[in-house]
Amino acid sequence: MQESVELRDRQWNSKAAQSSHSQVNDEQGLGRVGKKQVLKRRFGFLSILGFSCTVLASWEGILSTFTVPFEDGGPAGTVYSFLVVWVGTFSTFLTLSELVSMAPTSGGQYHWVSMMSPRWCQKYLSFLTGWLIVIGWLGAFASTCYLSASQIQGLVVLNHASYTPQPWQTLLLFWAIVAFAVFVNVVTSTLLPKFEGLVLILHVCGFFAIIIPMVYLGDHNPASEVFGQFANDGGFPTQGLAFMVGMIGNMFAFTGVDAAVHMSEEIYNAERVVPQSILTSVLINGLLGFGMILSTLFTMTDATAALESPTGYPYMQIFCSSTSSLGGCTVMSAIVPILVTATAVGSLASSSRMAWSFARDRGLPGWRLLSRVNAQAVPQYSILVVTIAAILLALIILGSAAVLNDVISLCVSALYASYLISAFLLMWKRCTGGIRDPSDTPIDSVVNTAGAPLAWGPFHLRGVLGLSVNAFTVAYLTIGVFFSFWPDEMNPTASTMNWAVVGTAGTSLVSTLYYILWARKEYTGPVVDFDRT
Repeated sequence: MQESVELRDRQWNSKAAQSSHSQVNDEQGLGRVGKKQVLKRRFGFLSILGFSCTVLASWEGILSTFTVPFEDGGPAGTVYSFLVVWVGTFSTFLTLSELVSMAPTSGGQYHWVSMMSPRWCQKYLSFLTGWLIVIGWLGAFASTCYLSASQIQGLVVLNHASYTPQPWQTLLLFWAIVAFAVFVNVVTSTLLPKFEGLVLILHVCGFFAIIIPMVYLGDHNPASEVFGQFANDGGFPTQGLAFMVGMIGNMFAFTGVDAAVHMSEEIYNAERVVPQSILTSVLINGLLGFGMILSTLFTMTDATAALESPTGYPYMQIFCSSTSSLGGCTVMSAIVPILVTATAVGSLASSSRMAWSFARDRGLPGWRLLSRVNAQAVPQYSILVVTIAAILLALIILGSAAVLNDVISLCVSALYASYLISAFLLMWKRCTGGIRDPSDTPIDSVVNTAGAPLAWGPFHLRGVLGLSVNAFTVAYLTIGVFFSFWPDEMNPTASTMNWAVVGTAGTSLVSTLYYILWARKEYTGPVVDFDRT
């Protein structure tokens, strides 16, 4: 008995020593990019993998935005555009994984842009990128809350055909989901890693809970229709153009993998674990998303009924047609808004960390207050500001839900633009030989921040392979940003116009004016908290 107790004590001490050593290494690594440890590291590989997977939520996103690729591409266009986006997303996050391995900070893209930009545009380009990320993640948080709220109303319509959803009811549901996300992020903040691990299980189990009865019980379309039938309901001049416009729906389903990047300062061994988690999440969600697309297309035997579903979501009608059971359809459909609500929790966490980091570097108004954290090392004021912004943005629902859809669609254009700037600069630095081997820099020197030497992190692609991936990423993101501004149909009206360009251009203009009039005196790029010489 005594030997058992001693063995247990030795094991406990060994784990504690390893944890302490890991914490010291993480703080030293953060110090290498000029930052002090402020937030607490609570996430390991599995918990941050759960976080990445549930924020990405590809199969849930595919069901939520199914009409976009289907109407401007048909069944075949939906399938092939998903594959293009999946490959493009994986290439994009191979590139961003190289960058986060070099500088694993919560700032992410704006920090990387600052460390790689030419000196003459370093401050402004970093500042602009930071604002694009802030507005992009606000759009992502608002979009998840809105989708969940409208899907809950769709469930009510499914069971009560006489019910007519009212905008004020959507607004109240939106606010309730925001309140739940705030509760998890603030009141139970120390349990966030366990919450994300639980949601990862639900994310995978929910997929099989839907796909098995749908495929087994439903009638099936022929493979020639799924893989060979295109559509151009938007009336574009060519099928190829319609395909590119419809591809944006699948891009939205893959937006947000950089959530883990903005949690970097709360992850053990971030320079290795963050690349592993985001690439694994792209693989997992790509497989689940592709499986859901094929299952949905094969079982959607009445496309007209699905697209005209009074619930507003074709997947609910497809589930009902497959199971011929209102109860079964309701249970299957309810899984989606539950998981989308969980996505809102992660979106709030990531967007608040981004706002906190940008405020720490003096990029936001009121940065002194927004850069504070509470006793649990949670940026409560940044969470508060993001929450208030989302609550105010939701008021648009009272005017027109279509306008809100356009406002939140800017998350694709804004976030993709931030990825594009980062990827282009990395490719440029790679071509000019501006990044050293880590062994060529002293272990106690500052690297990978503005004015300091650039050094590769533990994860990077070597030689021609790395350059090819960067080049493909730049090409893919350029196409993505360009088509994210297109409407879903030719000759759009005011209600069908895609206003994302207004949000993105407006953010760029406002941030530029703010920079010229005030921020250029305060913002110098990521602040180096201390200098190692």
